[in-house]
Formats: sequence, C-alpha cells, structure tokens
Amino acid sequence: MMNRLAAAAVLVFCVPLCGSAFAASAPDPSGTWNRGDGNAKVRIAPCGSNICATNVWIRDTSGGEAVGDRLVMTLRPKSADTLAGKAFDAKRALTYAIQLKVAGQRLVTRGCVAGGLVCKSVNWSRAR
Repeated sequence: MMNRLAAAAVLVFCVPLCGSAFAASAPDPSGTWNRGDGNAKVRIAPCGSNICATNVWIRDTSGGEAVGDRLVMTLRPKSADTLAGKAFDAKRALTYAIQLKVAGQRLVTRGCVAGGLVCKSVNWSRAR
C-alpha cells in the first residue's frame, strides 16, 4: 500500500512542470524519469495550467500501477531547487502534498497523505 501511495505521489512523480509555468529561476522537472526501483518510467509535462506526471512504462503491474496513470500537480517554487504543492491522483481519488527536488539528472519526490502523517520519498534519474 505504501509503495502504491509513494508511486502515485511521485508519478512524481510525481510531477510535471514546464519552464513557462514558473519563473526562469525555478527548477524544471520536465522530461522522462526512471524511478529508482526500476519499476516505472514517468513523463513530466504541462497539461493545461497544471503539470502532469504520466506513467509511460511499468515493469510490474501487480501493484496496481498502469501505463497512462497520471498525477495532476499544482506546484510553486519553494527554493532554488525545490517545488512544492498538491498532486491529485484521479485513479485513487487521493490528493497528496508533494515536493520535488531537482538536482541535474536526479529528482527526489516526497508525497504525503493524512495531513503529513504518512510520507514517502522516491529517487528518480533522468531517462536518456
């Protein structure tokens, strides 16, 4: 259950952002990312006025993850390398507090539910 929540929150990753959605100094997580456990690849891109993280590849679907699953994120710069906000997972009808930290070819997402009582961080590397 926790892995599913974390994966959804990270679709992290959670989490789509375009350069035009933020000031030039804001981190830009746009692109395709490989999840650290090797089970997922996610594309982060603009979707309307939000940012979306969409599963484009899943190795093992037995945990409930599927290609096409998507998080819709509303993010704001928190610091020079971090974005924070909310992510909505329509498939699970859950809203997460989410944070994305971009460091070159690396991304760390942290998703929380239940008012921050249950949180999980996931590491990502930019797909080549």
